[in-house]
Amino acid sequence: MKKVFIDGSAGTTGLRIRERLAARDDLEVVVLPDNVRKDVEARRAALNAADVAFLCLPDAAAIEAVALVENPDTVVIDTSTAHRTVEGWAYGFPELTGYRARIQSAKRIANPGCHATGFIALIEPLMRAGLLAPDVALAAFSLTGYSGGGKKMIADYEEKVGFPSPSTLYLGGRQYALGQKHKHLPEIVKVCGLTTAPAFSPIVVPHYSGMETTVPVFAKDLKGTVEDVKRVYHETYAQGLVRFIENADEEGFLSSAKLSGLDTLEVSVYGNEERILLVSRFDNLGKGASGAAIQNMNLVLGVPEDTGLCV
Repeated sequence: MKKVFIDGSAGTTGLRIRERLAARDDLEVVVLPDNVRKDVEARRAALNAADVAFLCLPDAAAIEAVALVENPDTVVIDTSTAHRTVEGWAYGFPELTGYRARIQSAKRIANPGCHATGFIALIEPLMRAGLLAPDVALAAFSLTGYSGGGKKMIADYEEKVGFPSPSTLYLGGRQYALGQKHKHLPEIVKVCGLTTAPAFSPIVVPHYSGMETTVPVFAKDLKGTVEDVKRVYHETYAQGLVRFIENADEEGFLSSAKLSGLDTLEVSVYGNEERILLVSRFDNLGKGASGAAIQNMNLVLGVPEDTGLCV
């Protein structure tokens, strides 16, 4: 039986991983008691005894945790931003061409960011196919449930959106990262092979989980047709947890909460021959975090990649 340790099991990502793994009889999940979960030596022992260690920590703490790992056989899956653009770390998006094999043999895996997952799912395949140029100027907006902000934001929203006196500001979408320095931009640029970061607008919406990322593309910037885009998505996402879905709207609407609670991701294409909307929908805690981490672990362990996931 493989031993799995979750370092940072009290956060939203760690808690979802624990929930997903609770029913697994092929794993021994190690969670440190509250009184020692921040103790360095207790963590060091657990990390080095694990076959797979999930790091659900802030960036600085994740870097410190990696330094504690001395066992060459321990596979580390880091859900923080710390290692997503670092050489020697496999980027944990197995549906992208060539990535699955790297993940299966890796000892260090960087789990993608949630917003980055939505953008990369749409753009990387088109870049690889030559349908977009590396210097294309793109923009994107991405709606996320408030669980993406962690425990503090969850508590804030549950208080401010509560009845009978909800805060007007919290009932609408709240755009942030207004200075265009969102922490997911470096991985977006690197993985997609862009020379210019997109103009990116993340927006928190008043539901717990779910994400919807939209990238508009003008036909003049596309080196092909809308049908070429659909063909590339069909071919790229023939295996894994990402699916190309045609006509996935709900009577002309697209809800960012549609895949809440699931670990899959849907890619779809809308618009017309001049202005095209590329849309991905998923759960920010599912394929955007915990679900992706478990999928990567499953690949490392050689079991079906959707084992223990909600698909």
